[in-house]
Amino acid sequence: MLEIGNKYIRLSDFYKIVVKEEKIKLSAEAKTEMKASFDFLKDISSKKVVYGINTGLGPMAQYKIDFEEQLKLQYNLIRSHSSGSGTPLSPIQVKSAMICRLNTLMQAKSGIHPDAVKVLESLINNDITPLIPSHGGVGASGDLVQLAHLALVLIGEGEVFYKGVKHPTKDVFQELNITPLEVKLREGLGLINGTSVMSGIGMLNIIQSWQLINWSVIMASMINEIVGSFSDHFSEELNEVKHHKGQQRIANSMREITSDSNMIRARCDFPFENELNGNVYNHKIQEYYSLRCIPQILGPILDTLVNAENIVTAEINSVNDNPVIDYKRKKVLHGGNFHGDYIALEMDKLKLAITKMSMLAERQINYLMNDKLNNILPPFVNLGKLGFNLGMQGVQFTATSTVAENQSLSSSLYIHSIPNNNDNQDIVSMGANAALSTAKVIDNTFEVFAIELLSLVQAIEYLEIQDKLSSKVLAIYNEVRELVPSFSEDSSKYMQLSKLNEYLRSKEQYLI
Repeated sequence: MLEIGNKYIRLSDFYKIVVKEEKIKLSAEAKTEMKASFDFLKDISSKKVVYGINTGLGPMAQYKIDFEEQLKLQYNLIRSHSSGSGTPLSPIQVKSAMICRLNTLMQAKSGIHPDAVKVLESLINNDITPLIPSHGGVGASGDLVQLAHLALVLIGEGEVFYKGVKHPTKDVFQELNITPLEVKLREGLGLINGTSVMSGIGMLNIIQSWQLINWSVIMASMINEIVGSFSDHFSEELNEVKHHKGQQRIANSMREITSDSNMIRARCDFPFENELNGNVYNHKIQEYYSLRCIPQILGPILDTLVNAENIVTAEINSVNDNPVIDYKRKKVLHGGNFHGDYIALEMDKLKLAITKMSMLAERQINYLMNDKLNNILPPFVNLGKLGFNLGMQGVQFTATSTVAENQSLSSSLYIHSIPNNNDNQDIVSMGANAALSTAKVIDNTFEVFAIELLSLVQAIEYLEIQDKLSSKVLAIYNEVRELVPSFSEDSSKYMQLSKLNEYLRSKEQYLI
């Protein structure tokens, strides 16, 4: 059981809770500090003007709110902003957002009552996920609309997903004996101000991006083995003179994967002089870039991913509320910590990187499909009768189409600011949109990778080189063959690709 509120949450902690479904508990010390923050804010707001408690909200902050209407204002805020639309976020995306919101609130800088985090704890540990629409957040006062749908559930309203079925919140709360949150001061504003939705989706994107880059290195190593590539392009000597950590780590991983391969060749051992046909060498001196430049292509992608993880981790451990309550210094600080630019920019950068990874996979697929390029495989890795059977021809169309969609999705959302909120929010981040767009690109890339993996094992089958493969690649080959047996006759492939997609997502391997 992971305790929230007493330490800096890292990717590994996040993975345990969200993916491995480890239960959580709340730090007693942090809840004590939350109560102290709440008491301070309650006292100071009875004497002074404090935004969002005794004033209106946003561009209506100039309006004074009478004492007897202050709690009603918080309910009004939650209900009025529960106005999203579109496809609901996935349960795992919502759970990620709840973890992010909980971690922020536990830092005792929002002035909300500890009862709010108790309800959040119950939702997370009972695997109840609020219905949160995908459309609505502009990422300026954070994810106002989407977080309002979360807050709506905390007060016992709205809808939730429980055991895979959508229910009215009140029904699930009654079944599990969960007491809805009763607003005591500023729980409305404190729950919906912040970057927790974009950050939660962003953290999931990073977890899945690590899976993708590891698979990209594995499949790049596989295709280099298949063609009997030379080792110098991922050698230590070549890559150490390029002073980028990502490139060097990728090259090192390729060396580890292929360390016991009988297919990879050392250039110094290859007798090119015996390969002459007149004055033309029969063997390619250098491979195509999609095989030879793996460290240089995946290296910057890896560096981008590492930086994105650092930025998003910092965000989910930050206070992203407004105002910020510093009860120890007796201050209420108004500002813009809820602005989502850090997440939006990193998601845009990550999206570009993942799209480039899918483009690399598409080029490798094309190399396998085109017998005039590889000179060792039949067209479309066809193990059947040429002309009569079509092999992998159909799935290449899917790969090409999916990568094209990634390219179209990869325009920046970080720079797509549109003023709104009566120009109070005159420059916004579009952070949630950026995170969701990146999630779509990641999903697409898993689909492309499934196609490449199937193509690779078919190529190995045709060449009958199983006994020459590295042990790591052979293990992957055997696992894939358990899911999708070798085929020469034409058949529908969508169910096989679905199995491989699930396999790619579930395999836990971190080689980099």
